[in-house]
Amino acid sequence: MNTKIDKRVRAEQFRIRLNRGLQDSGLSQSALARQIGVDRSTISQLLTGDGARLPNAHVVGACATALGVSADWLLSLSDRPESAAELLAGALSLSEAPRSLVDARIFDWHREAAGYKIRHVPATLPDMMKTRAMLEWEYTPHLGRTATQAIGASEDRLSWMRQSQSDYEIALPIYELHSFAHGTGYYQDLELETRIEQLDNFERLCTQLYPRLRVYLFDAKRLYSSPLTIFGPLLCVFYAGSHYMAFRDSDRIETFTKHFDTLIREANMTARQLPGHLRALKATIGS
Repeated sequence: MNTKIDKRVRAEQFRIRLNRGLQDSGLSQSALARQIGVDRSTISQLLTGDGARLPNAHVVGACATALGVSADWLLSLSDRPESAAELLAGALSLSEAPRSLVDARIFDWHREAAGYKIRHVPATLPDMMKTRAMLEWEYTPHLGRTATQAIGASEDRLSWMRQSQSDYEIALPIYELHSFAHGTGYYQDLELETRIEQLDNFERLCTQLYPRLRVYLFDAKRLYSSPLTIFGPLLCVFYAGSHYMAFRDSDRIETFTKHFDTLIREANMTARQLPGHLRALKATIGS
């Protein structure tokens, strides 16, 4: 915003914004005067005067605090009336991430971004491409008796996500897929039959849903990424284990979108090549 404003214009804008802030706050002139420690006549002069002088910084700051707006907004240095703390709170939020499947928060974010491209780096394999056997193996130890009900509800949400109008780009580390296929690390006690069924399902979805769904494999020794999802231009969410960290400001969304696009651009395996790679993996573990 251009701050080179004539003094009389700035003073007039201050009076307009002070009147608006007072009206929005529901405070009377007397109440505002008491809160900032001045006479009521001073407030009246600030609201109705016609000079080019602005009040001192203490009065401007006190008015901003009392009215719940920013001093920059009152002085026409910003077009946003929110304080810096409020802007930050709106741009960044933390919410709990339960050890479950597609919870209500994730599903709401997907529905909000319907029609936009969704970019995703999963923590393990992409949930929306997992078989029921895979979901049961992964989540039953954490969900206990409620696993069947939770998985059933999540399957409905996963089905909606697969059938939505959004384009999906998924970037997956090569080692994650190979560790899964060979049953090592995180997947060490996963039965061969379940792994082969999952690879079959992975190949089927990659083929059927292409090009709307595109999965790329990148080398984590060269490039690293935390688990994240970018919901078009609306939202970027990082998965931190126990919490989601969500950004809504456009600059950060653009920054992390460029990060994701680098993963895709430098991927070792493209979406077109992936089905053949999956078949080759199955051949090595099924023989």
